[in-house]
Amino acid sequence: MNELIGLLAEPFRFGFMTNALAATLIASIVCALLSCWLVLIGWSLMGDAVSHAVLPGVVLAYIAGAPFALGAVVFGFLAVALIGAVRDQGRIKEDAAIGIVFTTLFALGLVLISVTPSQTDLNHIIFGNLLGVSRSDLVQIALLGAVVAAVLILKRHDFTLYAFDPTHAFALGLNPRLIGATLLGLLALTAVTALQVVGIVLVVAMLIIPGATAYLLTDRFRRMLMIAPAIAAGCGVAGLYISFYADTSLGGMVVLTQGVVFFAIYLFGPTRGVVTNRWRARAAANRRSVAKAAP
Repeated sequence: MNELIGLLAEPFRFGFMTNALAATLIASIVCALLSCWLVLIGWSLMGDAVSHAVLPGVVLAYIAGAPFALGAVVFGFLAVALIGAVRDQGRIKEDAAIGIVFTTLFALGLVLISVTPSQTDLNHIIFGNLLGVSRSDLVQIALLGAVVAAVLILKRHDFTLYAFDPTHAFALGLNPRLIGATLLGLLALTAVTALQVVGIVLVVAMLIIPGATAYLLTDRFRRMLMIAPAIAAGCGVAGLYISFYADTSLGGMVVLTQGVVFFAIYLFGPTRGVVTNRWRARAAANRRSVAKAAP
């Protein structure tokens, strides 16, 4: 028992691991909450686009000495506007427009990083630097996470109605355009929240996998909002321990753990698991065969 307690406590003898755990839990829970709506609306690709498109905004904010969140939100909305402009020309479909815009803005961010003199390694924006999270970084992550979580919780009924039926939401007096814009703004802020944890490249995984996993486990959206953050937080803690003892990338291990859990539930989930359903169907067929053979 003492050995187990020692193994669990060992990583937190180091201050940077404590900061890493706090940042991982905050980012995981906030991303998981938002992912529930992204999965329902069908904005997985849009989440990928916005999370990558904020890169030049973050770099420009760094150059100007402005908050990262400001640059992220500006470029998040710019990406959406550009996608709409390209798509509305008629010949280019939405998926192609999204691919063109987010890769172009992401490339702009890479170019800006390459020409920006900096005493800090801006490549951490791309790949994350969870072990380098400072107290000031943690405060920023906590503040942004609190803002996103508060808006999602307070406006959850409006967002849910928009996700299921925008036309009905409009009939009830809500503004679907404003709700969609608010979600996109929250998406940009959430991308900044998760930057230090997994970087721009893997943010989309944290924005999609928890909601998709919860969706396999329940038909009730309220339960999704509890299951997704619980799964994300558990994977964050498990990924941190595995990374510490296996000496691997911490951000990558957090996302890999989420992916492993998703596929485990996809295959062996209690109601929708592919393997579970096959076992159930085979057992039912065997029962029918026995019933027919009985005298």
